[in-house]
Amino acid sequence: MELYRKKDAPIELRAKDLLSRMNLDEKVAQLGSIWGYELLDEEGNFSKEKAKELLKHGVGQITRPGGATNFEPAEVVKFVNQIQKYLLEQTRLGIPAMVHEECLAGYMGLGATNFPQAIAMASTWEPSLVQRVAQAIGEDVKKVGAHQGLAPVLDVVRDPRWGRTEESFGESPYLVARMGVAYIEGLQKSGVVATAKHYVGYSASEGGKNWAPTNIAPRELREVFMLPFEAAVKQANVLSIMNSYSEIDGVPCASSKELLTNVLRKEWGFRGIVVSDYFAIDMLCQYHRLAKNKAQAAMYALEAGIDIELPKIDCYGELKYLVQNGILSESLLDEAVLRVLMMKFRLGLFDQPYVDEVKSLSRHYELALELARKSIVVLKNDGILPLKRGLKIALVGPNSKNVRNMFGDYSYYTHIKALLDTANVGAINAPKFNLKKVEEIVEKELKSFKSVYDAFKSQGVEVEWVEGCGVLEAEEQIEKAVKIAEKCDVIVAVLGDRSGLTKDCTSGESRDSANLKLPGLQEKLLMELLKTKKPTVLVLVTGRPYALGNIADRINAIVEAWLLGEAGAEAIVDVLLGKVNPSGKLPISFPRSAGQLPVFHYVKPSGGRSHWHKDYVDESVEPLFAFGHGLSYTKFEYTNFELQTPQVATGGKVVLKLNVKNVGDREGDEIVQLYVGREHASVTRPVKELKGFVRVHLEPGEEKTVTFKIDTDVLAYYNRYMELVVEPGVYRFMVGSSSNDIKFTAQAELVGEERRVPTYRKFFSEVEVF
Repeated sequence: MELYRKKDAPIELRAKDLLSRMNLDEKVAQLGSIWGYELLDEEGNFSKEKAKELLKHGVGQITRPGGATNFEPAEVVKFVNQIQKYLLEQTRLGIPAMVHEECLAGYMGLGATNFPQAIAMASTWEPSLVQRVAQAIGEDVKKVGAHQGLAPVLDVVRDPRWGRTEESFGESPYLVARMGVAYIEGLQKSGVVATAKHYVGYSASEGGKNWAPTNIAPRELREVFMLPFEAAVKQANVLSIMNSYSEIDGVPCASSKELLTNVLRKEWGFRGIVVSDYFAIDMLCQYHRLAKNKAQAAMYALEAGIDIELPKIDCYGELKYLVQNGILSESLLDEAVLRVLMMKFRLGLFDQPYVDEVKSLSRHYELALELARKSIVVLKNDGILPLKRGLKIALVGPNSKNVRNMFGDYSYYTHIKALLDTANVGAINAPKFNLKKVEEIVEKELKSFKSVYDAFKSQGVEVEWVEGCGVLEAEEQIEKAVKIAEKCDVIVAVLGDRSGLTKDCTSGESRDSANLKLPGLQEKLLMELLKTKKPTVLVLVTGRPYALGNIADRINAIVEAWLLGEAGAEAIVDVLLGKVNPSGKLPISFPRSAGQLPVFHYVKPSGGRSHWHKDYVDESVEPLFAFGHGLSYTKFEYTNFELQTPQVATGGKVVLKLNVKNVGDREGDEIVQLYVGREHASVTRPVKELKGFVRVHLEPGEEKTVTFKIDTDVLAYYNRYMELVVEPGVYRFMVGSSSNDIKFTAQAELVGEERRVPTYRKFFSEVEVF
């Protein structure tokens, strides 16, 4: 028996043995991928004829056999097993394929639970909950035969004009890293490879535009945008990384050996596989105009460190030519192939290539509901919330009765239309689906979910409903909405986005906003409703913060509900009626206007918020709603703050503690936040930056003690020589309920020599609650 077939042999030896037996065609095939639907005939069945053509040398990965077809889970499993059977029995070496699916807020296929979008996950400030959600998602992904999930997004977002804000965990490198590590640990605990993306700086694009260049200084790149990826590699042991589409200082990330090899592998010790974002290698030629042709693009990408080209082999098909003509070393090709093979052995694909049949996926509705409830952020409340029973409610807005608009980008319902519409997606040749079947399935599934209107009625609350206007559509019923509002006691306006890739969408990939105004006629609708002088509650079902500076003062209550998926409507109504006490906090600041951007909490002393030049001539520099902000229906009191280590060595721990008490009349959760500032360092430091947090549940009158233990690794930064160090000196520690609601401040001095931080450092503060 060949060594690579022996189950008890070490993985690396098995992989090297297999590599030694491969010819050049087989090696190249392992670095490529194909769309699952390319292996289907006109009737939607697995085609051995197409497999004979497309799989003759094997393949590295199969792209979305569930998420890019109209298959139910049982059909996906059957399809995947047919592919694996062909590869094992009809190719020379019998190498199985890895299968990947999108899974940002749930497996992106039919029959899966649709969880709240990532920005909502971050609003919970509860990593353990995010880990449980990711594990549930991973279980679904694994059940349909997939081995890799293309999530989470670890982009730090400081410009909400960027359409993919909804896919992120917000503006704080610390919060993004903390939530990202939790997601990765949950997904990989289920046996699915997590993919940290988009490495790196993708979200810091010029003008908030998708794919636009990013201009990031080296220190900021390291401390802000690379930190979540570093934590993902070193703490969560993430098994895959996906490149950013964008360029940094003239070098597209897909061609950056500095990022993908020198930093990622040599400096951080990454041992997984690097996959290209879809079409990113070809973009080196067609979009960035860096490479002259596909062959040169392939050379740049492989030399940089990209192992597999997704979603289908294109440029990497030229690798054979490059090797045969001495342009590219076969040893470099072998390095990438070895990494791919080792991952397949690590996943057990050679020993168990098939997946068990499944009739349907488990439903995780209660988990989705818990996440949705904890993510909702009450931004403003003059006392109108929770709504009293018996009020006559005028329910208006494009997202008040439209279930589809509750879902974020990269859910099946928001993505399938784009896949079918090649004009909007471009490079994808969409499969010939049974369109009628797709429409019937999607319509049936959407009907099984509640809208906000349905959720009100299910709780016995009668509402007068009118849409008022669409998300973007020109048709309006504003006059009708005003007339209904005038006859009611209170207005609940559910406004916001429609997420997806197509041109009728306002949030999601490539759906960037120039002015951050509510889309279409929605602001006009809201202004007309406010003229009625009726108490108004604005519910935002959005993928980004919108600039509400000119209307926020006129609204009685504002609720940010994000894109909450299938359980979203129930969660929203639970909060509005007081069944659930809101506890979400903002993971990203709300600007007053687009002209303020970027707005984020960790500004430098010269960042425009000092007494020297406080405001614009026509606008405050302060955000409308600050990072970490969120209101509750109860009140919390902070007392007995104590810094237990006023002086500590540069290699020690800072310890501080405080008490938090619920002084209201109902149970609730408070999110205690720790910020750190530093002056007189070797380089300028932020006035305050998040360095710790914890969610604390308290019954009425209950009090708990919170203790933060901050390893000085967490306080490290890059000095003038770009060395990661802990410098001696005075550090300011601030604890509060948001970045602009600081309850206590104290200073601790770090003493001793400047300390170089080790490679495997601590990223997060420890927190104890008792």
